[in-house]
Amino acid sequence: MSDNANRRPIRTLLVDDHALLRQGMRSLLEREDVVDVVGEAGSADAALAEVNAHRPDVVVVDLKLSAGTEYEGLRLIKEIAQRHPDVAALVLTTFLDDDLVVRAVRAGARGYVVKDVDTTELVRAIQAVSGGGSAFDPRSAAVVLRAVSGENETSEALSDREREVLRLLADGLANKRIGETLYISESTVKFHIRNIIRKLGVSKRTDAVYIASKRGLI
Repeated sequence: MSDNANRRPIRTLLVDDHALLRQGMRSLLEREDVVDVVGEAGSADAALAEVNAHRPDVVVVDLKLSAGTEYEGLRLIKEIAQRHPDVAALVLTTFLDDDLVVRAVRAGARGYVVKDVDTTELVRAIQAVSGGGSAFDPRSAAVVLRAVSGENETSEALSDREREVLRLLADGLANKRIGETLYISESTVKFHIRNIIRKLGVSKRTDAVYIASKRGLI
């Protein structure tokens, strides 16, 4: 008997705010022996309830859900990563925007494909992320590669002092306390934080701490 025959189907949850699209995906995926669609949802909150109820292996999620004014799917991915780290989030969306791809990955998505993929490619992506791997179509993969390359290029640009500030930021210290710890003024601390944010290519200090921790800088 083959290995595939011994493996249980991949428990999959579909999240899209268009019911017709969900039904179409479900119809296609249910023809595949390796996938078991255990539920579907049209919003982030409904999806979290489904995850709690069914404990899927993979959540296939669109980024734009009608409940949110922003990309509600990003919030959902982050919630899943925090609450259910064993559940893999796979983005399936019409949006191929560099910033969105990077934000989705940082939120915890293990894959990012656009909706013009065929069923075979989607199933392969589901299999990849369910096995602990990643799945990106060529376009989104290029975006991730550029982002990673850019991060690697800037990592050496951080000075020793900036790394010290980063470590104290990660400990939750305020600017004044960081200054007292390092025997520098609060304005100098702010100067270092501005440089750190610029060099890491983020917009706020919390993102700087997150990126630095992911890259082993702190």
